[in-house]
Amino acid sequence: QVQLVESGGGLVQAGGSLRLSCASSGSIFSINAMAWYRQAPGKQRELVAHIISGGRTNYADSVKGRFTISRDNAKNTAYLQMNSLKPEDTAVYYCYANIATGIITKAYWGQGTQVTVSS
Repeated sequence: QVQLVESGGGLVQAGGSLRLSCASSGSIFSINAMAWYRQAPGKQRELVAHIISGGRTNYADSVKGRFTISRDNAKNTAYLQMNSLKPEDTAVYYCYANIATGIITKAYWGQGTQVTVSS
């Protein structure tokens, strides 16, 4: 059984920083890609940042230059460094991972962590 556990959310003032972590555990053979999504109240879940096993990244236009996604392959952990936070970044942030467990590859989601940015 694979689990993703997020941490690092919280309340911060506009202009501040937070660092989210997503730790994967279980019967993991390899992790092909990891990503962070977010969902604000009344809105659809959207991709924030994505990183593949080779390290290539891509970002939503709204966070480019402010957020940085990274991963520690030895720890099966992804991070999202969020700087210059804005009130519009307020959302529940979800970790996503595409994980191979033996012959099966599937998508896994974390439970979400709340990020609230006050003005």
